[in-house]
Amino acid sequence: CISALVPLQSCQCLAWKPHPVVACGAESQHVVAGYSDGTIRVFSISRTEMELKMHPHAVALTAIAYSTDGEMILSGAKDGLVAVSSPHTGMTIRVLTDHRGSPITVLQCTRKQYHDFGLEGCELWLATSSDQRVSVWASDWLKNKCKLLDCLSFPAPAGPESLSSLLPSLAAFCPWEPGTLVYVGFGMQKEAVFYSLHKKQVVEKISLPYFATSLSLSPAARFMAVGFGERLLRLQPCPAGAAHDYAGHEDAVHRCCFAPSGARLLTASHSTVLLWELQGG
Repeated sequence: CISALVPLQSCQCLAWKPHPVVACGAESQHVVAGYSDGTIRVFSISRTEMELKMHPHAVALTAIAYSTDGEMILSGAKDGLVAVSSPHTGMTIRVLTDHRGSPITVLQCTRKQYHDFGLEGCELWLATSSDQRVSVWASDWLKNKCKLLDCLSFPAPAGPESLSSLLPSLAAFCPWEPGTLVYVGFGMQKEAVFYSLHKKQVVEKISLPYFATSLSLSPAARFMAVGFGERLLRLQPCPAGAAHDYAGHEDAVHRCCFAPSGARLLTASHSTVLLWELQGG
């Protein structure tokens, strides 16, 4: 247990360090955590100890991710700032202000080469904020290059502020459609939106029964898991097909996460974590 190593602080987000491609399938021994005091801590799982502490933010962290090669840590905070820090030196090498004023809800990186979009870089990454905005970047951190590829803003109706604040804006790169991302959040319609970075347009929409509170895309098959505040989990084929709905949570399903194999799915609500075994695919 490493929780006792950080007293009096609340852990807001976690991410496993990815392994190099040559070690694919091995279990990572490092995890990075973001805290309510604006700090980042890197832990060794094997030694059960903290290896590094950084303080790139002035307010609580809300999202965190490793770059695809594990050489950089991307962190987002409640004030909308995104920091890029080195786990080797502890230095923050870049701060991005494009989402300033709105909490970061998602950070995700994916392997892409510069020729995919005509930009120099070795990976794509996205940041999503609670005001229905998504920014997509092409980066090569070793060369200190970071270029904005696209910036999306999804419309939302005027409504009770309490409603929009309870519904996160969520986006993820689509594993089976390169150059496509999926977005769910409080909007004009209850739906999942597929956006093509190549075509610069929405290419598909899938209707949902409620506004989503969590999202995960399968790395092994063309379907996604969507959680709702109505205690419901939906497995949705893509493109749109017959969906399967499952109950079992006692509260809003605020977290969905496919295993790398796609054979299992973790979902979480207030006090329940469920492990789903997925058949077929």
